[in-house]
Amino acid sequence: MLKECAQHGHFRAESCPVCGQPGKFLMNDRELDHLGRILTGILRHFPDRYQLPIDAHGWVSLPQIVRAIGQKHPAYHWLRPQHLIAIAETDPKGRYEVRDDRIRATYAHTVDVELDLPTENIPDHLYYPVTEEEAAIVLEVGLKPSDRKKVHLSKTAGDAHSAGSVRTPQPVVLEVDAARARADGIVIMQAGKTVFLVDQVPSQYLRRTEFAPPPGPSERADPD
Repeated sequence: MLKECAQHGHFRAESCPVCGQPGKFLMNDRELDHLGRILTGILRHFPDRYQLPIDAHGWVSLPQIVRAIGQKHPAYHWLRPQHLIAIAETDPKGRYEVRDDRIRATYAHTVDVELDLPTENIPDHLYYPVTEEEAAIVLEVGLKPSDRKKVHLSKTAGDAHSAGSVRTPQPVVLEVDAARARADGIVIMQAGKTVFLVDQVPSQYLRRTEFAPPPGPSERADPD
């Protein structure tokens, strides 16, 4: 459930996590999930399906998105820019960025965009999950994009393991020597809260870790 607290902003819960007040209702869980999927689809993959222009840096006009969604999905006739802003501000992974009256996805694009994201304060080490079968090949040839425009690295080994568990029950986690890579001129950008982007990672910056998830029931990661 998505709500808004007059004092503390948007939140995804029954009551405000700061003051405990019930807040103003914005949308239910089904609407939140569906609109989130539509929004990521438009911003990452198919703006053309909604006849929306996307600029070179991935930005799309919020009022135009609202109109396009309302036309294609009449059930969302009530949708306003503030609803999409609320989705973006409360997204746990930081999938979106809002600036003025525009919005963009921060990572996972399959459309061509030139993302101008922060390149400072990058952790010294980042991580990437692969299958056991892929590990030896990647350690030999390096990391390159496959179905996305850039390689997506994780902030921690746990984040990488969680992301990799979507593909395989026991992912192998590779460590990226981000500090040495950056010193050698490789540009790494911070996208979401735990996601970092790079064009490619040559093999000399990679090593296999022995990361093991903590005991307890495993949790599948949400799709990016």
